[in-house]
Amino acid sequence: MSQQASETVFQEWQNNQALAEQMIPLVGRLYRQNNVVATMFGRSLINQSVIRIIKDHRFVRKIEGTELSVEDTFPIVEAMSTLNLGPAHVDVGKLAVTFKKQGAGDLDAFLRRELKDIIEGYQPGASKGEPQDVVLYGFGRIGRLLARVLVEKAGGGNLLRLRAIVVRGRGDVAKDLEKRASLLRRDSVHGPFEGTISVDAEARTLTVNGNVVQVIYADSPSEIDYTAYGIDNAVIVDNTGIWRDEAGLGQHLECKGAAKALLTAPGKGDIKNIVYGINHATLDENDRIVSAASCTTNAIVPVLKVLNDEYGVANGHVETVHAYTNDQNLIDNYHKGDRRGRSAALNMVLTETGAAKAAAKALPELEGKLTGNAIRVPTPNVSMAILNLTLDKPADAASLNDYLRRMSIDSAYQKQIDFVDSAEVVSSDFVGNRHAGIVDAKATLANDNHVVVYVWYDNEFGYSCQVIRILQQMSNVEFLKLPHRG
Repeated sequence: MSQQASETVFQEWQNNQALAEQMIPLVGRLYRQNNVVATMFGRSLINQSVIRIIKDHRFVRKIEGTELSVEDTFPIVEAMSTLNLGPAHVDVGKLAVTFKKQGAGDLDAFLRRELKDIIEGYQPGASKGEPQDVVLYGFGRIGRLLARVLVEKAGGGNLLRLRAIVVRGRGDVAKDLEKRASLLRRDSVHGPFEGTISVDAEARTLTVNGNVVQVIYADSPSEIDYTAYGIDNAVIVDNTGIWRDEAGLGQHLECKGAAKALLTAPGKGDIKNIVYGINHATLDENDRIVSAASCTTNAIVPVLKVLNDEYGVANGHVETVHAYTNDQNLIDNYHKGDRRGRSAALNMVLTETGAAKAAAKALPELEGKLTGNAIRVPTPNVSMAILNLTLDKPADAASLNDYLRRMSIDSAYQKQIDFVDSAEVVSSDFVGNRHAGIVDAKATLANDNHVVVYVWYDNEFGYSCQVIRILQQMSNVEFLKLPHRG
């Protein structure tokens, strides 16, 4: 490449950087003032860095076959900021691709047509609805990630408010609070918290990016009166896994100020196990105790759903290669479960999983068709589900991958299914991925009616995002999604 050509490429990069810098405050204003969430093919542009925005634009080339730069999207975001838009999720990337494919033209007329449902929908001073109080009962791996996401989403039209966390007493309150804050501030897997955290030992609060969160010390739900802290009609998110049936989780509902309970583990008995994107529509106002199922169930069910819809699943086996968890021992020691007493950091540990049976609860059409097993491996996060399936119709790898790619872009499962087509990706590449599962296209195998599909998933963060989506559903927080495509 000549020096002149190199300078041209560098200048284009600088131009994109400059436009991305100008886009950030526009995206922020649309969110906080109009409750408009701007996305790039499902990836939120809110609170993103300049480099992240540019990378999300490059991502479009992999899924659309069309180059997209910030030069294409900035005029769209700029024009959106003048249209007094009402609340919605607006995919700026899809708008830009459609506008380019139609040969550009009158941008204002294009946006007024595509966004007609929300044009002039902003009403200054209008009520955004009643905020929903959320309490995290337990503050371990999932609890802290839920706190991060809840704080990140506070503002705009989200309405979810993290009001308190409940933990067991640890003696010196000041020292305990500092340690809780430190664990939220720093994470060996997910990196540092993006923001500020301060501790008030006297008030027993953590202030996280301006959100004042009460820390409540209790050994059981029966000790708590949430109204004493100004908390009312709250959803209690139980991250402990201690109680998984109605009798146990019902303890939360006996507390003053608690209205509903959401379990971040598979529920037992008649408790609804919800995989958001699949059976969340079955939730109604009368459901006071709900389960978010397991991370593995959330990863496999959306992919199984779309495969069953298109090809039909006759039968199959799900093998989970799962990161070790806090339930295992670091070194060999007693454990009531089979094999789990052996060192998690030194061994692959064969264990059971209820994900296959749980999948049938969310997808009754798969009842009795799936078996499952799991292997815990010495990595701290990101797991993989191997779907070994016999289909009703034959398929080849190329057509199967193309179908799954389309489902990840233009379907109701866009937030649940992600898609990657690279021969170089490994587990750590998916840390922080917000989808329930990510199809690895390069690993797909197909031989007539027999296929093997590999699905990565961040069993901590991706699952936490699914839990937040259920919280929004339980709190009647819903957004119109535009443009109407797919």
